[in-house]
Amino acid sequence: MLDDNQKKENHKKRQQKLKEKVDERIAAATKDKGLLLVITGNGKGKSTAGFGMITRSVGHGLSAGIIQFIKGTWECGELNLLKQHNVKYHTMKTGFTWETQNKEADTAAAQIAWAEAKKMLTDKNIDIILLDELTYMVTYGYIELEEVLTLLENRPAMQHVVITGRACHRKIIELADTVSEVQSIKHAFDNGIRVQKGVDW
Repeated sequence: MLDDNQKKENHKKRQQKLKEKVDERIAAATKDKGLLLVITGNGKGKSTAGFGMITRSVGHGLSAGIIQFIKGTWECGELNLLKQHNVKYHTMKTGFTWETQNKEADTAAAQIAWAEAKKMLTDKNIDIILLDELTYMVTYGYIELEEVLTLLENRPAMQHVVITGRACHRKIIELADTVSEVQSIKHAFDNGIRVQKGVDW
């Protein structure tokens, strides 16, 4: 049986090996570029994570832009905060597609929002952009996939882009630098609990 000193020594050795591996990876990461990040999956928190990255960036003094697709009929707590920090934004304001039930109107609204996104994606003065729920626009055919890919590939070299939404198209995932999938294990709404201000919106 190991005594306390041996346990401490073994722990120290394990942590030292871990540190060496981490240090090697940090030393090998020498490139700088604008990142394309995708947050997808069926779980709750994709938009929240995207807004979190925008908030972090603004906290570091970076300039940010936000385009909200799909959502927009409800008040957005994150946007309420970020508006106070001169973040550029455009909200589609149609709400969810199952509420509008009007593909023609949704497509027109998506195209207006996409036009604003295109301005941001060509503006080298914007450091980071959140394209919230963009994945749905591609899935529903409101915005052409190839146009999205072209804009993403040709944006300013150091501009970061965060895309959120379910069922992200595989070509966007292939282009992305970092992809996270949020999975649902349990959701309060499934048990009849209403969405809560400050938590769900």
